[in-house]
Amino acid sequence: MEVIVPFSTGRPKSRLSDVLSPDERSEFARAMLDDVLETVAAAGGDPRVLATDAVDVDHPATVDDRPLTEAVNAALDARLGADGEDDAETDGPAEPVAVVMADLALATPAALDRLFAAGRDADVAMAPGRGGGTNAFVTSHPEFRVDYHGASYLDHREIAAEIGAAFAAVDSQRLGTDVDEPADLAEVLIHGEGRSAAWLREAGFALDASGGRVAAVRK
Repeated sequence: MEVIVPFSTGRPKSRLSDVLSPDERSEFARAMLDDVLETVAAAGGDPRVLATDAVDVDHPATVDDRPLTEAVNAALDARLGADGEDDAETDGPAEPVAVVMADLALATPAALDRLFAAGRDADVAMAPGRGGGTNAFVTSHPEFRVDYHGASYLDHREIAAEIGAAFAAVDSQRLGTDVDEPADLAEVLIHGEGRSAAWLREAGFALDASGGRVAAVRK
């Protein structure tokens, strides 16, 4: 299954600016991207980066500097066809395509396996984020397109209903945790097993529970 991984190369992870410098945010974002690409491949997916600028990765990459919604929809147009038509190359219904965000540092092959399996049974299978965003999805419906803003998961459910697409929700803590805020760094240190967790530790972050809740602090 082809898996599109959107990645912003310019000023990534701005909400981490209180704890990471611009260069550190770029390094950390790249560590998360590498984790996601490795996890997608381990789950049997074919990862393809959709970046806002040129990026050096060991997988195919496409540059599209438009906003996320426009860039992803253009990618879906190219792969699923328009106007509900069948896939011209395969002379049949389009194969499912997935979109997995590049900041899912806790994703595992098993979690993605669940998403991919759900996407083979439903027209749209989606893993919501903790704040109501859309962290990952699979679709084979030629009319499904995205609208990323705010609680986009609810909007995407409505879009699926409007086009008559069978929808499946995939409840996953691993896929539901996108790393955007300083509080999310503790989750990476607790549950992360790849480059992202290693990068945080090398940068001096450790878990601290002195304030009554576990947090990632720089020693």
